[in-house]
Amino acid sequence: MPDATFYDEVREKTDPLWEAIFHHPFVKGIGDGTLSRDRFEFYLKQDYVYLIDFSRVFALACAKSRTLPDMGTFAALLHVTLNTEMELHRKTCSAFGIAEEELAKTRKSPITSAYTDLLVRTAYEGGLSDILAVLLPCACGYVEIGRRLKSEGLPEDRFYRDWIDTYSSPEFQEFAGWLIGRMNEHAAGAPAQRREQWHRLYESSARYEYLFFDMSWKKE
Repeated sequence: MPDATFYDEVREKTDPLWEAIFHHPFVKGIGDGTLSRDRFEFYLKQDYVYLIDFSRVFALACAKSRTLPDMGTFAALLHVTLNTEMELHRKTCSAFGIAEEELAKTRKSPITSAYTDLLVRTAYEGGLSDILAVLLPCACGYVEIGRRLKSEGLPEDRFYRDWIDTYSSPEFQEFAGWLIGRMNEHAAGAPAQRREQWHRLYESSARYEYLFFDMSWKKE
């Protein structure tokens, strides 16, 4: 694909994996409103502890950025995640009867630990381009899921409807587009060996996206 961008290439190569995510019963259950409450509660608690380490990745990305605009973007993302997204998470959990104290005591499942270990280790050991590659599946994947589910019609359940509206929102789409653009800039003209390293990071992260939904479905 000589005219394709790096993101186009890795997205096409991993399309079977993304199709498995789109058709997973957990994702489909959010879309049609049939997902059982206990599974969504399990997901919410694990996603909360995931976001703590996700914030650490943004902090490390800010530190490793070489330009002020990149630093500003990651600093803003860190602020929004810690002070807005996690607060919304706490409010949603509260509506489900999950107290803030219970959230604080939530232990990571093995899948959550493995996924966040990949993200944080990459952020510590790699450069900004490596961080971008490993962040892409979460950011862009959720936007794709949100947009696809929204196009199929919103469920009556307000929590699932809000979940879909959040991840299909212009704000999340803008963030995903920014990540894609910066990754493509880093990859332009890069040697094949580096592109393959970024592809492996992207693919590993995308696999954990599937496993995170599957874990929540099975409540592992």
